[in-house]
Amino acid sequence: MKRLKKYSLGLATTATIVMLLLASFGPRKVDASRRGNPAAQSNISVFATGLNNPRGLKFGPDGKLYVAEGGTGGWDSTVGCDQVPFPVGPYTGSATGGRISIIDQSGNRTTLTDTLPSSQTGPALGFLVSGVADVAFVGDTLYAVLAGAGCSHGISGTPNGVVKVNPNGTWNLIADLSAFQQSHPVANPEPDDFEPDGTWYSMVALHGDLYAVEPNHGEVVRVSPSTGAITRVVDVSASQGHIVPTAVAYKGNFFFGNLGTFPIMPGTQKILKLTPSGNLQTWATGFTTVVGLAFDARDRMYVLESMTAPGFPGPGQFGSGKVIRVDPDGTQTEIAGGLSFPSAMTFGPDGALYVSNIGFGAPPIGLGEIRRIEVPN
Repeated sequence: MKRLKKYSLGLATTATIVMLLLASFGPRKVDASRRGNPAAQSNISVFATGLNNPRGLKFGPDGKLYVAEGGTGGWDSTVGCDQVPFPVGPYTGSATGGRISIIDQSGNRTTLTDTLPSSQTGPALGFLVSGVADVAFVGDTLYAVLAGAGCSHGISGTPNGVVKVNPNGTWNLIADLSAFQQSHPVANPEPDDFEPDGTWYSMVALHGDLYAVEPNHGEVVRVSPSTGAITRVVDVSASQGHIVPTAVAYKGNFFFGNLGTFPIMPGTQKILKLTPSGNLQTWATGFTTVVGLAFDARDRMYVLESMTAPGFPGPGQFGSGKVIRVDPDGTQTEIAGGLSFPSAMTFGPDGALYVSNIGFGAPPIGLGEIRRIEVPN
């Protein structure tokens, strides 16, 4: 009897689908009955529109919102390298189309650059688009991590990596993450869901360095912006197997959320804490398809769930995305629902959450948006 293969890349192929605390924050027991917020829908508004597969987002020193976008995909192919296996691959791509947008305080969008690579899965997975996965600032300098580049994604000449983006929209590669993964394999790669160039998902800046999460290999790396040196922080696959880590946040320690594999089984995913000694510990459980994490000023964690209905990605998941708050005592509260394939979130200077919505699976031109969520006390 043929076994059912479990794939994460319907989401993870950007890690991408329709489509990773303070010492007083110890392990949390989760209340199985998650509390709901009856006013959850009234606290959500559309902040910006016209985005192409929006992904990671950060507010810059100028107070504007910078959004990484998967872009518009492409139809070029490559030879001479391993392609991503069926049904996720083979990929096709374009050297341009991956985009970073700037959104002002009124929600007006402008393009910083659309000259970064963008690629798409094969037809069996619905031509899901990858491109720029996330952005982060070190001081006043903007950096982006690429998920859709590399020969295995139909892009010749530009690998997946971390790029420095200049104020005029030009950019240069500072760290080749494709080469790093190919020369530093993880302990437990998943052959059925393997991406030779990786599908980097989220990135944060801390103490002048950049920390990026790769879901399909299952690892976290540190990148030095000044030298381009890449160092593995943790091989998630070594202790956790193929859990598909996606979202990363920092609060005294690193915390990671994971997407999991398909079919979706609600409540089976968890939040992991990375201790100073390099060990991963389970911090909270009971989540579904985690793609974003953030902390507020009161040490409350917010968890973005992209799809929460059982089964596979598809139309039935539309409107099933949620934001869950985890209090320091472990209590879980749903503060927002009705999101459709959200992909990332960040806090704004106004104390609201900003979420990339319709981040996976839509036609590539302009249907993505940013939702603003007022956070209840």
